[in-house]
Amino acid sequence: MSMQNKPQMVEAVMFFSERGGICKQMFFTEFEALLDGVVNMPEFADQQMRIAYVAINPRLLIRSAVFFYLDFDEKGAPDTGWNLPLQHLSERAGRGPDLGAGPIRLACRSQCPVSWHQMHLWDPNLTPGHNDLVLLRDAAKRNTLGLLIEDDSTQAVAPERLHMASEDQWYAPDAAAEVAEKVAETMGQEHRLKTAQLIKQQRLRISSLSQQHEEEVAKLKLATDQQDKRFQAQTSELRQALRQQQELNVSLKAQLAAQAAGMQSFREEVTAQMRELEHHARTKSEILRAQFENELHAKIASAVADYQEQVAIRDVELAYRNEQDTQLSGEVERLRRERDELASQGGEQTLERLASLGVVFVVYHPGAGHLTIPLQEIGSYRASPMAYAAAKCFVSEEQYRQWLAHYQQPRCEAALPSGQRCAIPIDRVDTPSRFSVGDSNCCERHKAASRLRPVG
Repeated sequence: MSMQNKPQMVEAVMFFSERGGICKQMFFTEFEALLDGVVNMPEFADQQMRIAYVAINPRLLIRSAVFFYLDFDEKGAPDTGWNLPLQHLSERAGRGPDLGAGPIRLACRSQCPVSWHQMHLWDPNLTPGHNDLVLLRDAAKRNTLGLLIEDDSTQAVAPERLHMASEDQWYAPDAAAEVAEKVAETMGQEHRLKTAQLIKQQRLRISSLSQQHEEEVAKLKLATDQQDKRFQAQTSELRQALRQQQELNVSLKAQLAAQAAGMQSFREEVTAQMRELEHHARTKSEILRAQFENELHAKIASAVADYQEQVAIRDVELAYRNEQDTQLSGEVERLRRERDELASQGGEQTLERLASLGVVFVVYHPGAGHLTIPLQEIGSYRASPMAYAAAKCFVSEEQYRQWLAHYQQPRCEAALPSGQRCAIPIDRVDTPSRFSVGDSNCCERHKAASRLRPVG
């Protein structure tokens, strides 16, 4: 017997671009060399790439897939601390959709067989028309890696082994009915299998969306709890300052009362001295008494005015503290209500908080694909999403609107003599920058007419 190269299951790694397509493919051994630092990938410098590990059988059909992240530094070298057991995750993964060879083994963020690796995985997009699993299936079919394909063609039957049945056996109603029944049973079983796979796929998508929603609600709740704690701490500090101020006011009032009592005793003492002086010099005592009374009244009035001013200032500060305490209590209550509303509904006012938590805002526009919008460009995008998408496609807003109308309904827009549109189906231009008004949106007859039309 001669030795033959028999195709076997092949492990490969496929890189997804930011716009959703597959931008690079390599064998798993090449990927291991990349992880060992043998080579670098400068085109992925300073990026976090979405990658899929796949196992492909000899018929170019995918049997298992693991969707994971990998970070690259500014030189294009992969993260040295990355150590996901891809083969182990692939072997222990749960069932996924059928990509042509029965349900695959699928490991992703919402279906991870090892819980502590979940944060390093991502969920594939299963939206019709943008299905990441379909992209992997088509990439494997194209066989860019040059895999050995299993020859499953059946051997031809020699002509001398063919026999013609007699005419009385050409028609067999019972056999035909049995064959039809078997075909119907087979079709029903296939329909049930496809229905079950579709339900599995939708459940996976629902699980992914539910997990994303729970993570967003948890982040919002954490942010509101932290803000609530900060306001409570501020309220506690203000209340403590208010208590200290009240204690200071009580102390000042006590000092004022003590000084008033001292003044009273001093007055009584001076009065006694004046009475003694009356026996010696009546006139002189009256003069001294008048001077003393004037000075005493002036000092008392000055001291009373000073302390009254201090008490008035403290009373104003006390009223201001009370007002601030009331306002802060109302603010805390309002923030609690906003926290409850944010936890249940969400809203645009949480954009900055989400951005500070690392959330990325991604939108999709025809021609531009999935766009990651930085927080500082959210305002310009909200002001004119169409102009923002046109700028990303390097065309004007008017040209982008004309191309979008053509992209959604590729028909000739030339006017007929009757005033109606030609409306003949034409080829669609997929890129806005290649779209030309009067040429890309016209049929061949009106293109020729526009070229022959004189200028000026």
